[in-house]
Amino acid sequence: MKQSEYLRYDATALADLIRRGEVTSGEVCEAAVQRATSVNGSLNAICSPQFTDALKQDFPEQGVFAGVPLLLKDLAQEQAGQPCTYGSRSFKNNIASQDSEFVRRARAGGLVFLGRTATPEFGLKAITESELWGPSRNPWNTQLTPGGSSGGSGASVAAGIVPMAGANDGGGSIRIPAAYNGLFGLKPSRGRISSGPLAGESWTGASTDHVVTRTVRDSAAMLDVLRGAAPGDPFVIPAPGSAYGDLMRKSPGNLKIGVFTSSPYNTSVAPECMAAVEETARILEGLGHKVEYARPEFDGMALARCYLGLYFGEVAAMMAKAKDQFGARDSDFELDTRLIGMLGNTMPLSDYVLRRQQWNEFARALAVFFGRYDLYLCPTTGQLPARIGELETPAHLKLAAKLMLALKAGKTLHRSGQVDQMAMESLARTPFTQFANLTGTPAMSVPMHWTAEGLPVGVQFGASHGGEDVLLQLAAELEEAAPWLGYYERLENAFPAAG
Repeated sequence: MKQSEYLRYDATALADLIRRGEVTSGEVCEAAVQRATSVNGSLNAICSPQFTDALKQDFPEQGVFAGVPLLLKDLAQEQAGQPCTYGSRSFKNNIASQDSEFVRRARAGGLVFLGRTATPEFGLKAITESELWGPSRNPWNTQLTPGGSSGGSGASVAAGIVPMAGANDGGGSIRIPAAYNGLFGLKPSRGRISSGPLAGESWTGASTDHVVTRTVRDSAAMLDVLRGAAPGDPFVIPAPGSAYGDLMRKSPGNLKIGVFTSSPYNTSVAPECMAAVEETARILEGLGHKVEYARPEFDGMALARCYLGLYFGEVAAMMAKAKDQFGARDSDFELDTRLIGMLGNTMPLSDYVLRRQQWNEFARALAVFFGRYDLYLCPTTGQLPARIGELETPAHLKLAAKLMLALKAGKTLHRSGQVDQMAMESLARTPFTQFANLTGTPAMSVPMHWTAEGLPVGVQFGASHGGEDVLLQLAAELEEAAPWLGYYERLENAFPAAG
C-alpha cells in the first residue's frame, strides 16, 4: 500500500478495506511504519516504537478496527510487558504488569499497536517538551508545539502516521492538541470510559481516556469500542440508546447554543481564536441553529485555584509513587515538577478537600446554563501554538525555584499569593478547557478554521453530562457542511508522501 494512498483513508475506511480483502493488515501497518520512518525524525512524536512487534501482532478479525494501526499515549495507557514512562525519567523502569482497560478494549477492537507517543512529564503541560524525550513538533510548522499533553499523538495523527492515536484529557489534553493539529478531539463524560484496573477515577475524575482522530466517525466508533464500566469502577453512567456510530448519523435537530470568547480567567485571547468561533457561529446559524452570546456564570479565579489544587496533589502523589516503587531520586524529576510537588506536599489537606468540594459549584452553574441552552461554543485555546522552547522556565526563575526547594518554602509560597500568579501563568494560553474536566462533562474540539499562515484553529463545544451523542451529531453536521479533509492537500504540501 503506497503512502499516498494510505494517507487518504481514516481508520474506518482502512478497516473496511482489510475486511473486504482489498489490502492486508500487514500492508497497512507497513505503510504506517514507512510513514513514521519518513516523518518522525522531524516531529519526535513517537517515543517508543514497536514496529517489528506490530507487524507480527495478532488481532481479532471481527473487531471494528481489525488490523488498523494505533499509537498509544505514553501515559496511563499501560500495555503489558511494555514501558510506560509518563514522560518522566523517574518512571523509565515502569514496565506494565497488565493491560489497562483502554488497551484491553482497543485490542478487542482489532487495533494493532505501533508504539507509544511522547507526553510532557506526568502530562502536566500544554506543550510536549519533556527532558526525557525532548520536544515534539507540530506538522504544520515544526518550530511550533503540537500542544499537550497528548502532543505526540496529535502530531502523529496530523502527519498521517496513524489515522487515530490514544490520548487522555485531565485539563484539555485531548482538545488542545486537536486544536493545534487540525484534528477532531472529544473528551467524554466522567465515567464513560473506564480508567481501570490501576485507577478508579483518574485525577479524581477530572481525566479520561479517548483518542484524537481526523474524522468524526472514527471518534464515534472508538467511543463504542472503549465505553462502559469495568468491574470495580466507582460508578456506572447510563449507556447510550444505541451505538455512537449510529447516533452520530442522526440530525441533532435545531440547537440553542450559547457562545462566548472571553477567557474565564480574564486573560487575553488571540484574534484568530475569536475569529474561529465567530466563523463557526455563522455556519451554525446557516444550519438552522439558534446562536446567542451567553456563558455559564462561575468564578474563574476559583476554578483556576481548584484546578491547581488538583494539579499539586496529583504531582506530589506521582512523585511519591516513583520514589516508592522505582527508587527515583529528586534529580529524576524536572525542576518545575519538583516545585509543583513541593506545593502539593505543603498544601493543607483541608484546603485540598475544600477545593475538591467546590467542583460542585461549577457543576451546578453549568446545570443552570444547560437549563437554557443545549451546548456552549467557545475557543478551544486562548492562543495559537507556542514556539518550541518559548515556554521554558527562564533562567532567573529556575534559580528562584531551586532556592525555594532548598529552603523548603512551600508554605511560604502558599501564603504569599504567588500560587495564584502561577495559576494564571500556567493556564493563560489554554483557559477554556479545564471547566469540562472539573464538571465531568463532555466537550470536543472541532477544526473549523485555518489562519492565513496555514495553522489550524479549533473551536470547543460543551454539552451536559452524558451528552456525547449530540456533540457527535453536531460535529458530523459541521464536518459535512464545512469539510476539513481538504486537509490532505495541505498535509501533502507540509509532508509529502514517499511513494
